[in-house]
Amino acid sequence: MAQWIDLELASGPVRIEYAWLDAAPAGAPVMVFLHEGLGSLAMWKDYPAQLCAAVHCRGLVYSRPGYGQSQPLPHPWGADFMHVQAYEVLPALLTALGLAPPGEAVSAPQLNADTPRSAPPLILFGHSDGASIALLFAARYSGWPAAVVAVAPHLFVEDKTLSAIAGLQAPLLQQPLLARLARYHRDPDAVFAAWSRAWLAPEFAAWAIADTIATLRCSVLGVQGVDDEYGTMHQIHALRELAEPTRLLELAACGHSPHRDQPDALTTGVCDFLTFLQGD
Repeated sequence: MAQWIDLELASGPVRIEYAWLDAAPAGAPVMVFLHEGLGSLAMWKDYPAQLCAAVHCRGLVYSRPGYGQSQPLPHPWGADFMHVQAYEVLPALLTALGLAPPGEAVSAPQLNADTPRSAPPLILFGHSDGASIALLFAARYSGWPAAVVAVAPHLFVEDKTLSAIAGLQAPLLQQPLLARLARYHRDPDAVFAAWSRAWLAPEFAAWAIADTIATLRCSVLGVQGVDDEYGTMHQIHALRELAEPTRLLELAACGHSPHRDQPDALTTGVCDFLTFLQGD
């Protein structure tokens, strides 16, 4: 069941929608799900619960500011919008919910009564923009997450990605997309406009995080669908070259959303990857 928490950020106060998935006892590892560029807490549907049950961990799902039922952002997005989420929003949220290890806590509001009081091992599961945010966070806060599952991450801008996003501007595609998004976001028009304008802004063409995430030290699983309409295998291959140890999972007959196209194969791959948390 969704809850809300108020955070005081450098850019101003925000209210975040989040939900706990109690698929394992308190003290078990916690998997934090970071949604795609047009995603939200509700758009994950039941996949996070299924994966947490398979991995035997708790889960935390949330909607970034401006998404789902979270409070909209009061300002336009810059080319650094994913960095803002990784360096400001996510650490504040995790600290507020009691998921920061000693020495990593940032300024946060009073903890809720049901907030965990100790920091269990943290796993970040990010999809698309969420995967890039997870990688940025893990590189900045080395030692905080135990592992990152980066599904269809963006390490640099590809023409294929820009073409796909530009194609969504056509009324025949945009109108049904907005109608679908309206089921999951309080303001779907604002979500789509902010996200697409940020990606298609001329200055965003030079965006890249390869150098920034070269300090990654935690275990990483890079996942990509062979038929991904928003990116190519170059993304996860570049990730493997940058960050060791990194394992790759390439999924056939799979597009940009492996948790929808190949959920069983994705779950199996994540379970195999995370065996080190059980000491196997």
